[in-house]
Amino acid sequence: MAAFGPLSRITRLGCNFCRNHRLVFNRNSQKRGIASCIDPSYGLTDEQKEFQKVAFDFAANEMAPHMAEWDQKEVFPVEAMRKAAQLGFGGIYTRPEVGGSGLSRLDTSIIFEALSTGCVSTTAYISIHNMCAWMIDTFGNDEQRERFCPDLCSMEKFASYCLTEPGSGSDAASLLTSAQRKGDHYVLNGSKAFISGGGDTDVYVVMCRTGGKGPKGISCLVVEKGTPGLSFGKKEKKVGWNSQPTRAVIFEDCAVPATNRLGEEGQGFNIAMKGLNGGRINIASCSLGAAHASVLLARDHLLVRKQFGETLANSQFLQFKLAEMATKLVASRLLVREAATALQENRADAVSLCSMAKLFVTDECFNVCNQALQMHGGYGYLKDYAVQQFVRDIRVHQILEGTNEVMRMIISRNLLTES
Repeated sequence: MAAFGPLSRITRLGCNFCRNHRLVFNRNSQKRGIASCIDPSYGLTDEQKEFQKVAFDFAANEMAPHMAEWDQKEVFPVEAMRKAAQLGFGGIYTRPEVGGSGLSRLDTSIIFEALSTGCVSTTAYISIHNMCAWMIDTFGNDEQRERFCPDLCSMEKFASYCLTEPGSGSDAASLLTSAQRKGDHYVLNGSKAFISGGGDTDVYVVMCRTGGKGPKGISCLVVEKGTPGLSFGKKEKKVGWNSQPTRAVIFEDCAVPATNRLGEEGQGFNIAMKGLNGGRINIASCSLGAAHASVLLARDHLLVRKQFGETLANSQFLQFKLAEMATKLVASRLLVREAATALQENRADAVSLCSMAKLFVTDECFNVCNQALQMHGGYGYLKDYAVQQFVRDIRVHQILEGTNEVMRMIISRNLLTES
């Protein structure tokens, strides 16, 4: 774990969850802290607690004060993310020899959960960037790894994952973007939809069809910004995730060197799915951070808001609701960490557990955040209060990285075909 050098060198300021009145956690939260029953540090090693604390501090000091502004002005916070990369967050599970931190999947989940308490949208983009860096590090040759990974790990350059197309979402294996081999290049034609970072990022990890129909005809190419024939659609207007741009990525006779192909022809779908297994844990971890923040926001609101002559905390109905929220949060965290461990150990149940974590955690954490908003009453619907942004930002987690309906398909297939 010594590979995570930047964390051991920075000054740790103490884990202040509460940075702004209203916008993250109110000032009373600083005094009350975290109830032991939902403490995310329980069960962690001392080293894991250290970098968790660094991530919480970064979230509180560098992300939370700007979360609302990034959302409302649709700012892609490049400099803040580069500061995160200085702490090792640009390539968390990429190998150290190409600039990564070399941490485990569990370590990665711990970090993304903590960062998301400061801004879910920005953390979610960082998680996608990390997935792309890992894919190049894992499936690329030495030349590709040395060419792309150091700049990705430092976030001097940013990456986007390009699988979804206008006509192939959940049915990813039916993608149509073609890549015809012509000499020492592939010529790409087609388009990708809903690409996080599209137009603002530098490296595009693209799944394209080099062979026949189905998954075995798909290959993976790395396309660099500025390549002739690469263009982008309009910036999409979204409900949440507004601190990261989303655009279509368009290829029109886009010539990409064959040396930019990851792995062999026909391996692209397998590469894409292996990336998504980790991506599903990452996005579930981002949901955890939002739910954790929302439980604390709800608790603090119940303690100070008065109706009918007493604080809302005296209502047994709301006490029970808060207890249910805390229980869902902790159950979700345990499932994510078990799935992360299974993926790290390459266990037979890893794919199903990653799907279970993505399904259960994104559903239940959205419910937690939504209930927290309800507890705030009309105030929860105002953009002065952070709870509404947590709700908006994590709603999409039930859709991307494989919809939750597809997660049910993966889990049920495992149950019915293995006996």
